[in-house]
Amino acid sequence: MFESIKVYAFVGPSGTGKSYRAQMVAGSKDVHFIIDDGLLINDNRVIAGNSAKKASTKIETVKKALFLNEEEKDIIKKAMKKYKVKSILILGTSDGMVEKIAENLGLPKIKETIYITDVATEQEMKTARNIRVTEGKHVIPVPTFEIKKDFSGYLLDPLQIFKSKGKGQKPYISEKSIIRPTFSYFGNFTISDSVFRQIAEIQAEKTPEINKILKTRVQNYGDGLTMYLEVSVVYGHNIPEGLKKFQTKIVKEIEKLTAMNVVNVEVIAKNICME
Repeated sequence: MFESIKVYAFVGPSGTGKSYRAQMVAGSKDVHFIIDDGLLINDNRVIAGNSAKKASTKIETVKKALFLNEEEKDIIKKAMKKYKVKSILILGTSDGMVEKIAENLGLPKIKETIYITDVATEQEMKTARNIRVTEGKHVIPVPTFEIKKDFSGYLLDPLQIFKSKGKGQKPYISEKSIIRPTFSYFGNFTISDSVFRQIAEIQAEKTPEINKILKTRVQNYGDGLTMYLEVSVVYGHNIPEGLKKFQTKIVKEIEKLTAMNVVNVEVIAKNICME
């Protein structure tokens, strides 16, 4: 199925800055798809997978990163087929790891391997390792959502770097997200309800059965967030089906835009709008 895909690897020890430099390396090879810690990323957007950095233990992190779970593996393979991937960059901590990921996903043998030492100085890697150890910060090569936010833990600062689209073309700003994985969690995570309310409101506009959002409440317990919504529904539609569809859209959109784990979204119809 994927015989024609050109597979590249980017290898380096954990915490040396691979994810930070992933887009730069991919751009140098004209690659638009990246596999990093359980995620399939197309340029600046997560299109499939769940971040291994959200796992509760280091063992689970490794399992997710290697795609040992059949269901998670199939999701990535279906996405690669859907997006007609022609070339891909796999990130890993060793040659064996990237080879195993390629094998598990049914990809051809790796065409070329780039090492972190090829693109980063010893001092840069030392600084990255120090931040990982002392602050528990990791980078994923995707942006945070484009809404003002108030975080104090799980999702930290967005990084903006210049990225070139190719020779002769103007560079553009590429945003990356710094996160703390669950297994190195420092303190509680808090976020304003208005952030997720705006995401929900956008999805409500795209759902004919939903008139408007009346109330939202967000809570996070470390393993992921839960969201409670009260909505006004539109008369004449299949309400249970509409609520389920709306719920699914919200979960998908939050995980796509933030790479956060969504434990549960509860949607309650509080009144009916006659249109």
